[in-house]
Amino acid sequence: MRLDRFLSACGLFSRREADAAVRTGRIAVNGEPVRSAALHIDPDRDAVTLDGLPILYRRFLYILLNKPAGYISATEDGRFPCVTELLPPDMQKRGLFPCGRLDRDTVGLMLLTDDGALAHRLLSPKHHVEKVYAFSCTPALPPSAEAEILAGMPLGDEICKPAALLCTPDRCGGQITLTEGKYHQIKRMIAALGSRVTALERIAFAGIRLDADLPRGAFRPCSDQEIERLRAADIEKGEIPWTSCKHSPRS
Repeated sequence: MRLDRFLSACGLFSRREADAAVRTGRIAVNGEPVRSAALHIDPDRDAVTLDGLPILYRRFLYILLNKPAGYISATEDGRFPCVTELLPPDMQKRGLFPCGRLDRDTVGLMLLTDDGALAHRLLSPKHHVEKVYAFSCTPALPPSAEAEILAGMPLGDEICKPAALLCTPDRCGGQITLTEGKYHQIKRMIAALGSRVTALERIAFAGIRLDADLPRGAFRPCSDQEIERLRAADIEKGEIPWTSCKHSPRS
């Protein structure tokens, strides 16, 4: 495998950025600095480092993206741009896809991966993987909102699973933790309480938090610890996860 392709496949650089990192001496193979991104390596045998730190080749790629408004949670769409278009071309060629969906106007944490089996398990209803959202709404939510959402709110012919709601002091927003993903669920729940969502951001998924300093539209590879957390989230649970995130919706 070419070195630039290896670095791109690890989610660290585009192939153009990989070439620049090699030319500036940041990359070493088996302890020796290299000057050509066209060098062929064996990912299973050769030790590659970036600024002295080892780079491990992964069969699958896991990307944390800070989704901006206006993008569709899909790999292709005839009308609107897709979240995968925010990735460099070399990553797009890996066949990454969004793990779950966010509405076009909803922003925040989105996991992109090519690990279909893990994505399927994370999205399976029986695993109760928690998703945490920060929201703003108008008018203020009623005093009964927390109890109604915790009890399992009916939405038409459906009944939502119990969820955790923590309101801001003015009750015009807060955060909500879900373990399912019904169509427009938070907007419909807030509407059933007599209010309207004006901003919605996912701030955590399966125990992974959105970086406060990651710009909207930017992305980064998941860390080893985060990947283990994703795998550990593939466990059936029976309780409501009360997550104490201290984020608020960002514009």
